[in-house]
Amino acid sequence: MTDETATGSQERVGFFTDTSVCIGCKACEVACKEWNAIPEDGLSLTGMSYDNTQALGASTWRHVAFIEQPTRPTTTEPATPDGPPTSDGRTQLPLADGEFRWLMSSDVCKHCTHAACLDVCPTGSLFRTEFGTVVVQEDICNGCGYCVPACPYGVIEQRPADGRVFKCTMCYDRLGAGQEPACAKACPTESIQFGPLDELRERAALRVDQLHEAGVGDARLYGHDPDDGVGGDGAFFLLLDEPEVYGLPPDPRVTTRDLPAMWKHAGAAALSLVGTVAVSFVLPMLGRRKGTS
Repeated sequence: MTDETATGSQERVGFFTDTSVCIGCKACEVACKEWNAIPEDGLSLTGMSYDNTQALGASTWRHVAFIEQPTRPTTTEPATPDGPPTSDGRTQLPLADGEFRWLMSSDVCKHCTHAACLDVCPTGSLFRTEFGTVVVQEDICNGCGYCVPACPYGVIEQRPADGRVFKCTMCYDRLGAGQEPACAKACPTESIQFGPLDELRERAALRVDQLHEAGVGDARLYGHDPDDGVGGDGAFFLLLDEPEVYGLPPDPRVTTRDLPAMWKHAGAAALSLVGTVAVSFVLPMLGRRKGTS
C-alpha cells in the first residue's frame, strides 16, 4: 500500500478543527448544504441533545456534535463574572457540583492518507485529487457500497432513494478556483481552519501547548500523526477529552491493510490447487503407461 497524498505540483491541504472554540452554531452545516446543494436530512430533534442530524452521512457532510458532560468544580470559589480569563481572553466561570459542560465538535470526512475507500472502489468513482483530498464522482459510482464498510470512521453512506454514495469533497470546486471550503469560510470562531496540512499541524501543536499552559490538561490532537493507522488524516482535530467521547475510534486502522498479504496467500493456495489437480491427472497416466509396457 503506497502513501497516497497530493498528486501533481499542488501542496496537500486539509482541515484543522479546534473544538475548544466551537460554539455549536452549525453555520458550517448550513454552508456545506447550501454550497453543495445537499438535500435536508430531517428537521426533527433526535432526542440526543440539540441535534437533528445525529451523525455524518450521505446528506450530512458536516455534523456538529453537542455532548453534555458532567464535570467537577475546578475551584471552591463562587462563580462570578470576574473569574479567571482563559487564554483567548474569555471569562471562565467555575462549575459547581452537578453542573456540566458542553463539548462541541464539527465532524467531517477525514480524507485519510491511506484511504481504504479508494482501495475497494471497483469503478474509480473515488479518486485522490491534486490537493490530496478524496472525492466521489457521483456519475461513475455504481452503488456497490464496498466503500461503506471499508471506511474506519463510518463516514461514507448510500442515499436510500439513490443507491450511490456521497461524502465531503472538501469543496473540490472551490479549491480549484482558489477559494477555501464553504464550512471554513462560514465558521465565525475559526474553529474550522483550512490550509496547507503541514502548516496546520504546526499551528495545532502550538494551540495544544497554549491550552496546557492555561490549565486545560486534557487537550490533545487526533488524526494529526502521519505514523498512525491511516497514515494521518487530511482533517484532524483538537479534542478536550478522549476520542470515544466524540464518537471517534481511538485507534483507527486502514481496513485494507491486510490485502497484500491476503492476495499473496490466495495466490499460493491457487498454485497449490493447480499443482494438486495436475498431479492427480499425471500419476494415473504414468501408471497406465507403465502397465502397458
